[in-house]
Amino acid sequence: MSKPSIGDQELALLHYLAEHESASVGEVAADFGESRGLARSTVLTMMERLRAKSYLRRRQVNGVYRYSTATGPGEVMSNAVGQFVEKTLSGSLSPFVAWMSEKAEVSDSELAELQALVNQLQSRRKET
Repeated sequence: MSKPSIGDQELALLHYLAEHESASVGEVAADFGESRGLARSTVLTMMERLRAKSYLRRRQVNGVYRYSTATGPGEVMSNAVGQFVEKTLSGSLSPFVAWMSEKAEVSDSELAELQALVNQLQSRRKET
């Protein structure tokens, strides 16, 4: 079963927490929240929603709750992309690939990564 969907701001918060391993609401509000104009209460609400959706976990250390990601950022991104493809693109990758082909700023390393993924897909098709 897939996890509940998350918004852009929640995804950014998950990336922030993945980079900082473990943080209190106050620490996140002071750094992540302040730079985005978010009040401490908003950051707390976001963190608790992500915890309720099983993206974050918390533990009490010296009377303070510290939050950390329950999954790696790769899994979070994969879920977000999967939900986007299923809900927004009705399961079709063609519009996304068309958009990518028109985007002029694809770096050499991104192009190599995309080619490796295409090769992997082709290998899987040959196996079936």
